[in-house]
Amino acid sequence: MPFVWAIGTIIGPAIGGTFADPTTSFPNVFSQHGLFGHFPYLLPNLLCAAMLLVSIIAGYFLLEETHPDMQPRVFLPDDTYISDETPLIATADAIKTPAVDLRAKTYGTFHGSLVHSDDQWHVQEPKIGPPNVFTKRVVALIIAMGIFTYHSMTYDHLLPIFLEDDRANPETMLFNATNLPTSAGGLGLSLPTVGMIMSVNGAIALIVQAIIFPLLAEHLGVFRLFIIVTVLHPIAYFIMPYLLLLPSSLLFPGIYFCLTIRNLLQIVAYPLLLILIKEATPCKSVLGKVNGLAASAGAACRTVAPPVAGYLYTIGSRVGSSGLAWYGSGIITIIGALQCFMIIREKSSRRDAEFGEVKKRESGFVVTEVEVDGDRE
Repeated sequence: MPFVWAIGTIIGPAIGGTFADPTTSFPNVFSQHGLFGHFPYLLPNLLCAAMLLVSIIAGYFLLEETHPDMQPRVFLPDDTYISDETPLIATADAIKTPAVDLRAKTYGTFHGSLVHSDDQWHVQEPKIGPPNVFTKRVVALIIAMGIFTYHSMTYDHLLPIFLEDDRANPETMLFNATNLPTSAGGLGLSLPTVGMIMSVNGAIALIVQAIIFPLLAEHLGVFRLFIIVTVLHPIAYFIMPYLLLLPSSLLFPGIYFCLTIRNLLQIVAYPLLLILIKEATPCKSVLGKVNGLAASAGAACRTVAPPVAGYLYTIGSRVGSSGLAWYGSGIITIIGALQCFMIIREKSSRRDAEFGEVKKRESGFVVTEVEVDGDRE
């Protein structure tokens, strides 16, 4: 998913930077007195809306339904599910679903039954309750997802504003007691240049996701790599204001260096969080609920992040420190770096736990009742 997202971050900024204010970029095609002259940002929005419409149509006709109660009934070949463990007597279902699996402990309307000395059948009701979704590990990972989503959204929100804001004068740059640069303004780049930088940012993210992430995950492991990138994440935010000190000849190398650091930490951290959340889920039946909780937490933080970051940037511009918003996001990443140590590391995988549960159930003496041609066995 981050790989496809990176492709979108290449195409999206390129469309916005190329087609925003088309009367200036393409004066021979679009008139200053026309529709796009009065609404300079209408054209890129129309293009994005058209792409969204294509996506909706493609999803409606090409995606398969996954809900079991809404899937169409299809006729499959007789040997679809045949294996060396398939019973000889098949069911007479209209869609040729798999035959009755005799390995199952219960089926039909009968539950597991215990045999006593009086040879009477006693139906035993199952006592399996729903698993606890809000485990300490799941809750800690959902909080980590919310913190990560918040500061990631603030970075995406502040970056184009900081790149396009009026150029700050390096000669008036001051340093406070913590040696942080304080000056109002940004880098003063043009809109097409900002679009090009955002597209290059997407290309960097693509390289990190396709090449660097698999190598790091293989050599360091998922949990250890997650701790490393979370602890190092504040660097990506505290180095951004120092771009104001660079001369024009080093400005673009400095920008791409900062974007590389940020992508290396963010693109690696996001799939690690998804993997850890899936591994922490108690069982597959509640996987949708856990993912929904994580997505809801991320959506809530994504809603709050832009106005907070924009408000801090406005205050920083008024008091002569446009880096205030970057420092605020950096503080949130420090909180996330401390919070990641609250996530309990599991020594065994969920697959081992499920296998142990299966072995535990198989150790009991359970008898099931089978009827063949009206005779009970």
